[in-house]
Amino acid sequence: MPEEIERKFLVIGDGWQEAAVGTRFRQGFLSTEPERTVRVRIAGARGSITVKGKSVGAKREEFEYEIPLQDAERMLDGLCKRPFIEKVRYTLSVGRHVWEIDVFEGENAGLVVAEVELESEDEAFERPDWAGEEVTDDPRYFNSNLVAKPFRAW
Repeated sequence: MPEEIERKFLVIGDGWQEAAVGTRFRQGFLSTEPERTVRVRIAGARGSITVKGKSVGAKREEFEYEIPLQDAERMLDGLCKRPFIEKVRYTLSVGRHVWEIDVFEGENAGLVVAEVELESEDEAFERPDWAGEEVTDDPRYFNSNLVAKPFRAW
């Protein structure tokens, strides 16, 4: 069964920026129900659709499929809830893990969150200095919830 196990942290400082490589993301949601989210995303020049199950701790089912870029654009423009999630995602290796740092724009400007994907919930990982408060279990930071209640509205 495909599943995602990730831990999420607020980012403090800018010590991560020097070695990071970024890609612009634009994404919207067809469904934001807690039991199932359906996301359409354009990352750089690549389109995808992702279905995620309900989060249980740091784990949830995830099914992701590449779709034609034009299809992703049409779904975003005609079917997805507003506002879109706009961000630049940076990747950075720390120890043996790859961290993803999302710098949000638009209605969520000012929010910077880092995620690390793990093989198991109890897997050890190196936590960099810029990984601040853990927010894995705080639903406010789920991208699907940032559509209904953007960071600027907090």
